[in-house]
Amino acid sequence: MRVTVFGVGYVGLVQAAVLADFGHEVCCVDVDQKKIDALNTGVIPIYEPGLAAMTRENVAAGRLLFTTDAEMGIDYAEIIFIAVGTPPGEDGSADLRYVLAVARTIASFMEGPKLVVNKSTVPVGTADKVRHTIAEALSERGVELAFDVASNPEFLKEGSALDDCMRPDRIIVGSDSDEVRRKMKELYAPFSRNHDKLILMDVRSAEFTKYAANCMLATKISFINEMANLAELLGADIEQVRLGIGSDPRIGYQFIYPGCGYGGSCFPKDVKALARSAQEVGYQARLLQAVEAVNAVQKEKLFDLIMRHYDGHIVGKTFAVWGLAFKPNTDDMREASSRVLLENLWRVGATAQAFDPEAMEEAQRIYGDQPALRLMGTKEAALQGADALVIVTEWKNFRVPDFALWRKHLRDKVVFDGRNLYEPQRMEENDLAYYGIGRGRSVRI
Repeated sequence: MRVTVFGVGYVGLVQAAVLADFGHEVCCVDVDQKKIDALNTGVIPIYEPGLAAMTRENVAAGRLLFTTDAEMGIDYAEIIFIAVGTPPGEDGSADLRYVLAVARTIASFMEGPKLVVNKSTVPVGTADKVRHTIAEALSERGVELAFDVASNPEFLKEGSALDDCMRPDRIIVGSDSDEVRRKMKELYAPFSRNHDKLILMDVRSAEFTKYAANCMLATKISFINEMANLAELLGADIEQVRLGIGSDPRIGYQFIYPGCGYGGSCFPKDVKALARSAQEVGYQARLLQAVEAVNAVQKEKLFDLIMRHYDGHIVGKTFAVWGLAFKPNTDDMREASSRVLLENLWRVGATAQAFDPEAMEEAQRIYGDQPALRLMGTKEAALQGADALVIVTEWKNFRVPDFALWRKHLRDKVVFDGRNLYEPQRMEENDLAYYGIGRGRSVRI
């Protein structure tokens, strides 16, 4: 089938590449000429394992093309995905200006029937707004053309998005039209060879499912972080508690890893947006508000531990920071805990020497020539001349401790572990002070 995707950001590009890889013909449209030119020459604007190779292969095979020509993209296919950004407004609500702009563009150029599919994460009721926008624009043109609007939310995890897209747990399709459901089943047939993964529902339920899923996962993270903070005060080890509760199949082990808070482009934005939607219909979403509040506090945790260890005196101290991305296997620093830590350190007169396997360019873009930040080429280089080490992101190559190297380079022989990668007992045995998240007690040498 032929498909057009508006928006070549994270969601749009992954969806387009995977659809093309399964044999569909896909045209991607974006207003950013530099981004389109780069994609046409094989340069991928985001880091996602395997995405660059898949994109290049399908461009070479002629199944995937990129353009800024909206009219061409609309004429290219009957099925058109909207996968543009929905950034949060000042009040936390999702900004739909780009989604509705694409809807108006589709209506301006369409000459035949179209199936418009919302792939962007959007509030409940957005499909109605898209439908109204298209109908209004067609009326202004003085033409009557058939079109449908469906919801098909994405459930991708940064760092494993290709696998999530190729082997989805479920494919949610929101529409009351039998014809739309038939077309979507045909589109996704290659993804359901083992068993039918499509879950069909009405549009509003599909839109709500995406928010409910992300808010549930964010709730699990904030819950375990709340328990970690309590465990620290009660003298319990949250890592042992995690194993105990995770063994219950009703709870499971996923998303109950204590740490220094969640970030990224999804959880923070979606929790705020759903809380805002609740407010708009006269409901106070107390749990969502608590999830957000707990996460905001948790992002301060590493800095609080540092200040506790040094009794508030860190002016002139240099901290080696391992990890800048909000999670491993991405270069995304949106809402990352590292940003809260760095800015707090700078505020009180400390400096940072940071390393991340993928997010160095992004850090340079965000902070430019910040004099209190040195971006180092390796994790070992970040240790040289540092007083202490801070772990912010749980990259795999950070997991094996090098005690001798730490003792050699860290002037104050202290490690602040925001992801609980290491065992307090081993740190003590190696004469290193250690602070984890909810580990019951800190190891002070």
